[in-house]
Amino acid sequence: MPPNLQAYRGSLLHFLADPAFSSDAHVYHADGLLIVADGKVQAAGDYASLHATLPIGTPVHDYRGKLLMPGFIDTHVHYPQTDMIASPADGLLPWLETYTFPTERQFEDPAHAGQVAEFFLDELLRCGTTTAMVYCTVHPQSVDAFFSASEQRGLRMVAGKVLMDRNCPEFLRDTAEGGARDTEALIQRWHKRGRALYAITPRFAPTSTDAQLHLAGELARAYPDTFIQTHVSENKAECAWVHELFPQARSYIDVYDSVGLLRPRSMYGHCIWLDETDRARMAASGAAAAICPTSNLFLGSGLFDFAAADRAGMALSLASDVGGGSSFSMLQTMNEAYKVARLKGSYLPALRMFYLATLGAARSMQLEGVIGNFAAGAEADFIVLDPAATPLLARRNRAWQESGASLEELLFALALLGDDRAVAATYAAGQPVYQRAAR
Repeated sequence: MPPNLQAYRGSLLHFLADPAFSSDAHVYHADGLLIVADGKVQAAGDYASLHATLPIGTPVHDYRGKLLMPGFIDTHVHYPQTDMIASPADGLLPWLETYTFPTERQFEDPAHAGQVAEFFLDELLRCGTTTAMVYCTVHPQSVDAFFSASEQRGLRMVAGKVLMDRNCPEFLRDTAEGGARDTEALIQRWHKRGRALYAITPRFAPTSTDAQLHLAGELARAYPDTFIQTHVSENKAECAWVHELFPQARSYIDVYDSVGLLRPRSMYGHCIWLDETDRARMAASGAAAAICPTSNLFLGSGLFDFAAADRAGMALSLASDVGGGSSFSMLQTMNEAYKVARLKGSYLPALRMFYLATLGAARSMQLEGVIGNFAAGAEADFIVLDPAATPLLARRNRAWQESGASLEELLFALALLGDDRAVAATYAAGQPVYQRAAR
């Protein structure tokens, strides 16, 4: 028997393509089997076909009545903002000044950073999120605390130190040279160590000088397999501010493009107020958008245009953006994404929402084949969803079963009615990292 061989029986769902553009985008087995060894997927398919291939004595975990799928991927989230989630403000910039910056100041204390990182990861796993692109603070010790905590749990995480050398409080300000020096040291310490991956992280263009942005671009060229993460075109006041600060730039996205920060493995949060030229440039560059519906609604920033992004061929993913976002749950994020799409005149099927939170995110991060689906050899990060997790879901699920309704309808109910309670278990690299307590 291969070492650590385990099998999991239940309904299986994963994706091979974007349902918006392919009629064969998903694979579903009503009675399926997922086989895992050494933290990797060995096979996924019908139970009737695969169970006879298992060596005698292989443990088979019985999740019949539940749905097994790849773990959710959150492509834009701020772990230092955990303690200020749901803080009131009348817009993005006042919210940053009143709550965000004072909260982030506390992360100069490594012990505080470590405590928050532990709680933050607990919340992600409880919500079924197994990979995230995470903003730390300006303090290098905040990065060390985060990666140390995720390493202990064996998680595939991307994170980086925020770069910020102007238009912020002095207590959070670095320098162009100092920020670049700290970032390079953190890349060398953490990038590709275990399952950790590093993201070069200018907070957003207004808080970085030209010199800092150019140095970030130099790091991106020197370390081409690192990630880049930042914000762009979140709200109109921010866009106007960028125009004042960078009058030579054609647009907000052009600020980043001009210094070499628009490339594959770059993830841009929000992307609400882009024009057609911006969207085409993002698509051509391989950069991706992290769509943050709960944050955009909470802060009144605007509505993401799914139809325009699809016409341009942009890579898309979903993100919680805690603490501007109001929930760690990717199911709740889907709930709000559906409504945002409707308000913009688009329709998001449930299958596409689940794709955007799994394989779509992995593709946006250039990590297809590593995470995001059940392809043989992929890392065995997966979750178990319970369609009867709450009394309302249970009643809705019974009606679904009795009517013989479609998979789309089941997933739609999970997205619109589900939250952390719908996650029965979370596995990372084949190991259980969260089990919901028995009701």
